[in-house]
Amino acid sequence: MEGEPIISYRGGIDGFEATAVEFDSDNKIDVTSESVTSYAHHLEKRHDMLLDLLFDRGTFKKLYSYRHLINGFAVHISPEQAEILRRAPGVKSVDRDWKVKKLTTHTPQFLGLPTGVWPTGGGFDRAGEDIVIGFVDSGIYPLHPSFATHFTDPYGPVPKYTGKCEVDPETKRNYCNGKIVGAQHFAEAAKVAGAFNPDIDYDSPYDGDGHGSHTAAIAAGNNGIPVRMHGFEFGKASGMAPRARIAVYKALYRIFGGFVADVVAAIDQAVHDGVDILNLSVGPNSPPTTTKTTFLNPFDATLLSAVKAGVFVVQAAGNGGPFPKTLLSYSPWIATVAAAVDDRRYKNHLTLGNGNILAGICLSPATPANRTFTLVAANDVMLDSSIAKYSPSDCQRPELLNRNLVEGKILLCGYSFNFVVGTSSIKKVSETAKSLGAVGFVLAVENASPGTKFDPVPLGHPGILITDISKSMELIDYYNVSTSRDWTGRVTSFKAVGSIGEGLEPILHKSAPQVALFSARGPNIKDYSFQDADLLKPDMLAPGSLIWAAWAPNGTDEPNYINEGFAMISGTSMAAPHIAGIAALLKQNHPHWSPAAIKSALMTTATTIDRAERPLQALQYSGSETISFVPATPFDYGSGHVNPRAALNPGLIFDAGYEDYLGFLCTTPAIDKHEISNYTHTPCNYTLGHPSNLNTPSITISHLVGTQTVTRTVTNVAGEETYVITARMAPAVAIETWPPAMTLRPGTSQKFSVTLSVRSVTGTYSFGEVWLKGSRGHKVRIPVVANGFYR
Repeated sequence: MEGEPIISYRGGIDGFEATAVEFDSDNKIDVTSESVTSYAHHLEKRHDMLLDLLFDRGTFKKLYSYRHLINGFAVHISPEQAEILRRAPGVKSVDRDWKVKKLTTHTPQFLGLPTGVWPTGGGFDRAGEDIVIGFVDSGIYPLHPSFATHFTDPYGPVPKYTGKCEVDPETKRNYCNGKIVGAQHFAEAAKVAGAFNPDIDYDSPYDGDGHGSHTAAIAAGNNGIPVRMHGFEFGKASGMAPRARIAVYKALYRIFGGFVADVVAAIDQAVHDGVDILNLSVGPNSPPTTTKTTFLNPFDATLLSAVKAGVFVVQAAGNGGPFPKTLLSYSPWIATVAAAVDDRRYKNHLTLGNGNILAGICLSPATPANRTFTLVAANDVMLDSSIAKYSPSDCQRPELLNRNLVEGKILLCGYSFNFVVGTSSIKKVSETAKSLGAVGFVLAVENASPGTKFDPVPLGHPGILITDISKSMELIDYYNVSTSRDWTGRVTSFKAVGSIGEGLEPILHKSAPQVALFSARGPNIKDYSFQDADLLKPDMLAPGSLIWAAWAPNGTDEPNYINEGFAMISGTSMAAPHIAGIAALLKQNHPHWSPAAIKSALMTTATTIDRAERPLQALQYSGSETISFVPATPFDYGSGHVNPRAALNPGLIFDAGYEDYLGFLCTTPAIDKHEISNYTHTPCNYTLGHPSNLNTPSITISHLVGTQTVTRTVTNVAGEETYVITARMAPAVAIETWPPAMTLRPGTSQKFSVTLSVRSVTGTYSFGEVWLKGSRGHKVRIPVVANGFYR
């Protein structure tokens, strides 16, 4: 709609005082003030009047009025009505709703938080104190020990946070306890689309999925919570900022994900309520084709206003890797997080009677020591051959198999497509084996489509998943050679034997971190014809593979963790809350830093080498199915893997504000200037000359012709220091910096320039870096990415 939202209204309408807050100020909007509440009411009244004027009562349903970050509303209408609305006076743009999806611990130690970061905030029991992290996700399981308050010092009120706590319709208890300070849910768009099922989706902030509880616990779960499953303790779980507060904005649901109208309503409410950090383990199902550019749609425009309000926004990069241009988070005002594999791996093995040892995975106990057991294949122990139509080899239904033939033996099962789609689970195989009296089970993968992700599953019964197809074939060949059959194919004697090793203890690897196979890759795109953007994404890398954290006991998102209190899962969804929690620690130490300053500190101090001092590697496909390691690039990891201790004291920061982001939009050639003013209510008076001049801690030129110079401004957030500036680049592009050195006093800023020139055209991107090395030991690194073309 025409007219400013609360965040940017500077007055001018009779009877309504200005409500805008300047980007650079530390003041948050006082949402309880008379001026804000009366202007909010005025906007909502205008939305209602327009709808009543255009359409008959009963022919439309208004779902939400957006008043804080954007001035607009969500309404359920027909395509014909949408056309009438588009042409109505006062309407700037109409977008069709689209879907979003979830972008599906030991990591505090791996990241050095207990010794390097928590002591600066007063220890783990004060780490993140009074910082509020908002989670737009699938809700929360409030009774989990990761969110309990009876082991901790009492939590006082957070005066700056005004969110509310919904009451559970069943128990009549609210969801908050001091640790959880807000809990609301948004489902109007899901309901009118016919996707919402109250029986499984819960018409409340309750987590019917598990994903929301998992992400909240990674960022801000209590410290030292024992992870117990099947009578074994897998270590202690902790959030990155154990004392930070959790504000829940449920807008994602189990089967269908969510709708942008609900997600925008959740974000609008979170910023209105006063969250400091917003975690979005959510992204579009695909680029929304209704808008010409990736940076401007209701979702990204709302997040731009959130950053203007001083909120640090973290978003998962997406799980479409390892293929290029698979990112689902595009904009410079968002911190986009890729997923790393950390140093903890779980391995197991199956020893066969012929002496061969086959590697596999599963967090399970071993079969009794110094003994071998007969192997029996599920297909050979069916009660009746007519039940073959039920996929008995999946071992999901014990009633199909002959207990007398299975008892005391190792049951051999096949990994079918049913496991990929989630209708079969490894947990159920284990239950089947146990109920039939088997000493253990083996699940063999005979064929797998590229991209199938095999994660180890914690089990109380001995079991192993053989993921390597050639090893599965070795097992099947051994079984067939050792098994005697009559002329009908029925087994007359089982002679294959084996034993399952111990898989409960992790192995710590030095070759960590690595970029996870599934983690989405750049280059970033600026429009939906997949044209490259002059902006590097992802921004950074954080742990996102095999992450232990809280789970909702009735969460059904992962079939292997139904009825469990914890789950170990992978995804950029798990990487994003690591950054949200670490950002809370930075915000606690530097309360006046802007969102761009926090992002800069995380990026410029990130590392591009692993624990063994070698360049970071990325998992990639070689050939159709085999996975190998390749040298990682900024398109895999952005600036590198997060280093929280260094981020606390970065020396210099690259700051940027709302006007800088507008300048970036106004300079990007693909964007219509009218579209920018529709979303931002601001004309393009301010330009950067080229989008590459946006003051980010990375430099990207997607189409370098001849020579181009970009400028950056650094601000000193430490003591007086002299920085020497150096650069290096792949041979196809020459790089020069100016000045060679500069001295900055505390709080002062200074510009420097980087000039890139094409030396030879390779048809691919060249990578490099600029270093600013300080006389007091600060090291600031920014990645440089350029694709050279002749004129």
